[in-house]
Amino acid sequence: MKKTLALVLAALVALALFAGCSKSKTDPHTIVVGASVTPHAEILEQVRDLLKAKGFELEIVEFTDYVMPNTALEDGDLDANFFQHKPYLDDFNANNGTHIVSVAAIHYEPFGIYPGKTASLEELADGAQIAIPNDGTNEARALLLLEAQGLIKLREDAGMTATKIDIVENPKNLDIIEIEAAQLPRSLQDVDLAVINGNYAIQGGLSVGKDAIAAEDKDSLAAETYANIIAVKEGNENTEKTKALIEVLQSETVRSFIEATYDGAVIPKF
Repeated sequence: MKKTLALVLAALVALALFAGCSKSKTDPHTIVVGASVTPHAEILEQVRDLLKAKGFELEIVEFTDYVMPNTALEDGDLDANFFQHKPYLDDFNANNGTHIVSVAAIHYEPFGIYPGKTASLEELADGAQIAIPNDGTNEARALLLLEAQGLIKLREDAGMTATKIDIVENPKNLDIIEIEAAQLPRSLQDVDLAVINGNYAIQGGLSVGKDAIAAEDKDSLAAETYANIIAVKEGNENTEKTKALIEVLQSETVRSFIEATYDGAVIPKF
């Protein structure tokens, strides 16, 4: 009985989630955008009036994972999504046969190393546990940040596809644990350190400027490579909806909101 009730509730949640998405197929005056809750949906809220002045209503569909925003976009239930960087998108397309393209860079969220049981890199003991994201490009990014701090050394050609098996030197015998990205902030109490995505750090009440003990540099290659993007299904790059969305998200209204709100955890890239 409980299992049946759970399935029914899950179905109702899914139906409610995508009921709004259907407007993207039928309403030329509504732009439906899938987004992570923080900071993407918060940023989108700032452009409602700007889009209304251009003749469009904005509908935001919030997601808490990194898969459904792309599958919904591929299926035509969204006009665009705003939650990912291009390396993740490229990896997703390659693995899933989807046809999604980047149309604009909006902001960059620096990865940070956050203290859990251990307060600093200098205090890190032999065999300490470090949690990192378990998804493709974000795992590589986390490992590269650990390498930049001298904690590990990766195989020379590992680059943006690095995984744990590419670690060739680990002088402290660190136990690197792969965890789903959204779970990283709550894992801090159980590990020595965690490398956390910018948006999930914000959701967990963490500030890269105040709480992280190391972070990617804003002028680094990572800042260029991992800018968060607006993505659309291939063929929709130049629609009126897409052009309007890019224009308002690259406006001074959004720049001012980001700089005033996120204390360096989100940085405009336009």
